[in-house]
Amino acid sequence: MKKQLLTLLFSVLLSPLALADVRIGVSIAQVDDVFLAQMRDYMAAHAKQLEGVTLQFEDAQGDVVRQLNQVLNFTSQGVDAIIINPVDTAATAKITDDAQNAHIPLVYVNRRPDVKHFPEGVAYVGSDEIKAGEMQMRYLADKMGGKGNLAIMLGLLSNDATRNRTLGVKKVLKDYPNIHVVAEQTADWQRSKGMDLMNNWIVSGQKIDAVAANADEMAIGAAMAIRQAGLQPGKDILVGGSDGGPAGLEAIKRDDLLVTVYQDNKAQANGSIDLALQMIRKQPYQNELTIPYQLITKANYEHFLNP
Repeated sequence: MKKQLLTLLFSVLLSPLALADVRIGVSIAQVDDVFLAQMRDYMAAHAKQLEGVTLQFEDAQGDVVRQLNQVLNFTSQGVDAIIINPVDTAATAKITDDAQNAHIPLVYVNRRPDVKHFPEGVAYVGSDEIKAGEMQMRYLADKMGGKGNLAIMLGLLSNDATRNRTLGVKKVLKDYPNIHVVAEQTADWQRSKGMDLMNNWIVSGQKIDAVAANADEMAIGAAMAIRQAGLQPGKDILVGGSDGGPAGLEAIKRDDLLVTVYQDNKAQANGSIDLALQMIRKQPYQNELTIPYQLITKANYEHFLNP
């Protein structure tokens, strides 16, 4: 009996997962994006807490072809798993095929591919983007008194998050027939472009009572343009964002943003690694993990300062 126990223990110690370090290839859509850069940092910090886990980060720089090549490099190197934050959620079929053909577990994070179901060996960690738009717009509509002119500031048009956050906004607007969408354009998730776009709207003379931006960076840019025009965010024009990162919280504090919606990128980052490890170890796993959004206003922003 003692010999059998020693043999079993020896076999466990010599198992591939016990002996070899785990290598995970990670491709981030665009690292100069504030939210995604923070998510990458959370991933790196989490991996350091896990013995034997090494992450290889790549920046796709917003280029679909570059990201596809990064996936091919991961498969040729024989990494144990791949985590992808996709550049274009409508262009992930080749990524999925390459990972499956190489028999490498694949986890999408933050941006959900445009598919109904995930095949075996493929999973997703993120948040319900429609809920983000609904929560943001419901709060704005209440503060607008259920009437007025709304401008929608869109993220990258190639992103599922842009489509679904906007869909959430418009679902709420069905309950408010006296709120009218008078402008709807993209600012590509960027603060500078959000500022330029808001300035163009103001200069055009179009009356705008509120702005629903798909992300905080664009919303902050809008608030900056509003102030430069001699107007007051939160009073003359209400501004809502989404993501709830440090910059968004600071904007809430100084009344540039009236509302934002917290997307827990730390939970997404950690969850993607934990899910990849479950798949590598052939443990039971949930192939779609949804991290809930939370509403942030001036009344509760302090609770989110140190997530």
